[in-house]
Amino acid sequence: MSIDSLRRSARATVSGFPRGFWWLWLSTLVNRTGAFVLTFLSLYLTQELGHSAWFAGLVVALHGLGGVAGSPLGGALTDRWGRRPTMVTMHLAAAACAAALAVVTSAWAVATVVLLMGVAMQAVRPSINATIADMVPAHDVRRAYALNYWALNLGFAIASIAGGAAAFLGYRTLFVVDAVATVLCAVIVFLRLPETRPEAAVDKQGEPVAEEKVSMLTVLRDAPFRTLVLLNLLVCVVFTAPWIGLPLTMAAQGLPPSSFGMVIAVNGIVIVGFQLLVNKLTDKRSPVLLLTLSSLLFALGTGATALAGSSVAFAATVIVWTVGEMIHVPTNAAATARLAPEHARGRYQGVMGMSWAVAGFIAPIAAGAIVGGPGPDVLWTATAAIGVLAAVGYSIRLRKALADDDTTVTAVKSAGSSDAAAGQASVSA
Repeated sequence: MSIDSLRRSARATVSGFPRGFWWLWLSTLVNRTGAFVLTFLSLYLTQELGHSAWFAGLVVALHGLGGVAGSPLGGALTDRWGRRPTMVTMHLAAAACAAALAVVTSAWAVATVVLLMGVAMQAVRPSINATIADMVPAHDVRRAYALNYWALNLGFAIASIAGGAAAFLGYRTLFVVDAVATVLCAVIVFLRLPETRPEAAVDKQGEPVAEEKVSMLTVLRDAPFRTLVLLNLLVCVVFTAPWIGLPLTMAAQGLPPSSFGMVIAVNGIVIVGFQLLVNKLTDKRSPVLLLTLSSLLFALGTGATALAGSSVAFAATVIVWTVGEMIHVPTNAAATARLAPEHARGRYQGVMGMSWAVAGFIAPIAAGAIVGGPGPDVLWTATAAIGVLAAVGYSIRLRKALADDDTTVTAVKSAGSSDAAAGQASVSA
């Protein structure tokens, strides 16, 4: 492929989006470039404050637990307040928490701040995803989510490198920088990002039309979407397991901790280097096909970990499930936007985000218990089986709901939402 062909391909990948999308993309990049707290939190707790490794793990789990509450909260606020107010408020709340970590030292105070930070950080995501769905044409939504996910990982890669180099300044300094970057992100959103929440529908006489009230219970009664959430939860468990199970497995084989650092770095390198290419190759493909394929890649990559015996082999398994990650994340977000009514996009994205948070809480605990009990091989066999189960579920249960024909989607959506009729009188969450 010639240089001109590569340039044309890159231009096609990033073209056609409104200006507001790029301001949102920039805010994501700025926010993640300063994301130092989670990267260095365990080291700060153990080396700086002298807490045990057990306590450090508990605090990190509390961050995930906060996300379980934050995601539906952010979804409800996104639909009620609007996208931009929710983003600004939650970014500022997360910044306040990061700044507070530079001051508080007691165990209870640190745990409380991290829990609240988990709420704020997860609460902002439904508003971001809803904004993308609002401003980008339906046929480009998956590409937009892929670009935003690329910005997130690019920023995180920069933060990991810069944070490691600047750690000599002290962990508290890094937390203050995190707070400043998050405030800057909020400023970009406040000054440059337009509000995109759909206006209330009106009839031919210009009178407002009453919209169906949508509560979180109503969302969960939407059969096709409920299936999408449950299958995503399975995939998230498989995706999260290597972050705990992989270093323990490598250590059990006598490999040093530095080897894990190099192996897991492959995840970020592959995403930053190849996300745009993967997006180009998968553009316009069937969402069911992509979700099924990504689940199988997760199953293959994690399952093959049981057979790996060297750093190179472990890195190869990471490459496989990382490709699955690059396909799955934007496709799942686009599928969520597709199934959600316009006036309830925040709540739908919030419920979907909760599945990620739940997996982030339970998977590390389960992975550690399995590796310490039955052994690593059982963990990787289980993740492979779960990934295959999710792939079967996508191909069988969601083929009609995510069909390419919009008429089919509407019909299935209406049928799937019939279970929610009893809940339409519920007060909005």
